Amino acid sequence: MASDHDELTAAFHLLREAARRSAVARQLQGDVEQALLRSIVEATATLFDAEAASIAIFEREPDRLEFRVAAGAQGAGAVGLSVPPSQGIVGYVFSTGQALALSDVLADPRFDRRTAERTGYVPRSIAAVPLIDGQHPVGVLQVLDKRGSATFSLRDMELLGAFAAQAAAAINATRVQRDTSRLLREVFRELGDVELDEAAVESLVSAATADLDRDEEAPFWRLVDQVSQLNGMTDRELTLVSDILEVVGRHATRPGRRG
Repeated sequence: MASDHDELTAAFHLLREAARRSAVARQLQGDVEQALLRSIVEATATLFDAEAASIAIFEREPDRLEFRVAAGAQGAGAVGLSVPPSQGIVGYVFSTGQALALSDVLADPRFDRRTAERTGYVPRSIAAVPLIDGQHPVGVLQVLDKRGSATFSLRDMELLGAFAAQAAAAINATRVQRDTSRLLREVFRELGDVELDEAAVESLVSAATADLDRDEEAPFWRLVDQVSQLNGMTDRELTLVSDILEVVGRHATRPGRRG
């Protein structure tokens, strides 16, 4: 039967591998998620000719909805703002998973005027739809004040839902990287029956990746940058590159090859 020390040692090796892969994935990905979400809110604000459009993403510890991107003349003040996941219109849409359109937000008790004032803009009308990943909301896309109409039509909500689906796909594509610390903390809590805060997890990840070359000009990261440019390749070309890298990797791990 494995001892606690053996279990923690095995967990550390798994952590190291997960951290290495996450580091490389972040390098490959860059700010793709942020760019995609920004393009979605910009397109949304333009399509609806709205004063503002924004995306709030659910984050944990503490649980909150964080406004990640915004667009439109009145949108900038929302970026970086966080609210509880049950507060206001955005919280209602997130917690219920139901889309909502209001032509007079001040008359609705769910409207959180205090938070709106913190952004520097209090809207008259709002349309909001949840970002759904599988069966679970992961955020909210909302539009404030169409200039051409005081109300949002059924067609408007259908279009907003289509934009929300794209935003949810962008978030899902990077969820593993964003949630790495939380997942690793849960693993160590189960194994060692201890609580690890963010600083402790960061220390473990740093130790696990200490031998990764952090110099962006080093050959390893230059290779990572080159691999990140392969998106336009065909499946056949990508398979060839993968086969070549596999052969090189086996050669590099032979005894006597590491210096």
